[in-house]
Amino acid sequence: MELDIIFRIAGVGIIVAVLNTLLKKADRDEYGMMITITGIIIVLMMVINEISALFDTVKAVFGF
Repeated sequence: MELDIIFRIAGVGIIVAVLNTLLKKADRDEYGMMITITGIIIVLMMVINEISALFDTVKAVFGF
């Protein structure tokens, strides 16, 4: 696993946390929740791509 994806996930997490905190202080909790869900979806899409690459590698190694 590349170290780059860990930094990207951490970056998304930091941005989501800051935006969520700012929106909660501005009494915009519903927008904060949407930002959080969007961040989760972005991270899941990154992880799904890596898992797909892992399965392709396993297929190639074992000749499936």
